[in-house]
Amino acid sequence: MATKEEAEAVLANKQVILKDHIHGPPKESDLEVRISSVLPKAPPGSKAVLVKNIYLSVDPYQAILMQKIEDHPDISCFVPGKPLKGYGVAEVIDSDHPDYKPGDLVWGITGWEEYSLITEGFSDTRPLQRLLHIVDTDVPLSYYTGLLGIPGLTAYAGLFEVCSPKEGERVYVSAAAGAVGQLVGQFAKLSGCYVVGSAGSNEKVEMLKDKLGFDDAINYKEEKDLTAALKRCFPQGIDIYFDNVGGKTLEAALNNMKMKGRVVLCGMISTYHDQTIGVNNLVMAIFNRVRIEGFAVLDFCEQHPKYLDFVLPLVRGGKVRYIEDMVEGLENAPAALVGLFSGRNLGKQVLKIA
Repeated sequence: MATKEEAEAVLANKQVILKDHIHGPPKESDLEVRISSVLPKAPPGSKAVLVKNIYLSVDPYQAILMQKIEDHPDISCFVPGKPLKGYGVAEVIDSDHPDYKPGDLVWGITGWEEYSLITEGFSDTRPLQRLLHIVDTDVPLSYYTGLLGIPGLTAYAGLFEVCSPKEGERVYVSAAAGAVGQLVGQFAKLSGCYVVGSAGSNEKVEMLKDKLGFDDAINYKEEKDLTAALKRCFPQGIDIYFDNVGGKTLEAALNNMKMKGRVVLCGMISTYHDQTIGVNNLVMAIFNRVRIEGFAVLDFCEQHPKYLDFVLPLVRGGKVRYIEDMVEGLENAPAALVGLFSGRNLGKQVLKIA
């Protein structure tokens, strides 16, 4: 029980709470922003770490975890009445853990709230499930929610470990203006590939071509026939398709794959809340001997240091750019999450806590 002095010193803690498990696409009304409180000290003997969150990553998978999914070892759904969780950047305020001290900058899984008491995960054998110290501070701290964090590693491992691009190959990236897609395209260009991305607005198309160096890009919302649009972009066929969308986009890509092409299934944002959106032409994978492989970044956590060695020199040298869509204030978190599913964000969606 807190002492009288501790009770008087509690910190107001704004939180984003899940009201109940959802069915279908997320709505802002599924979440509640409320004020709670937290003690300013990590409990003695707890080996816990109290952090003040600075940036939070806003990602489509979080809407999946708002559902109730039973018996899956890789999925831990959000608990109604509790804050959402995700990757974030934070400063240690107080610590009862020997590896962390006040003032340390860290990134890892934290709560959608101003202050989080981290009590678990420190002994996890998977490095990206623990709080990690931020060493490189000559780049924006927010990059640890994207470029230097999970989305960056996803792009790196999905492209190089699964697809193994070769110079001169032709690469198609869907959701190319998002957190992962924008990096896949740039990494493929650095490998000597011809790269085309698809996105949902003309502004995003121009960003891909003018700022990120894609060879071409299409606004899928303006294409009446996506199969024909990809045929126009890839008259000789697609060697690698990096799929972040699924559904009809995957279907159109399969119609355009080259013999022995490769498809990596990284995300399926079009089908997360409607499993009836299927793919009706999987036979094309047989005709063209296409290899289709599902991919989860959790299988490549140990490669994060290798990835940082690869990408940090490119960032510092101006050879890789990263576009962020920054929203400020926890009260705007519900709208930021819901907006991912209508393509409202331009680049990686990040929440800055005011």
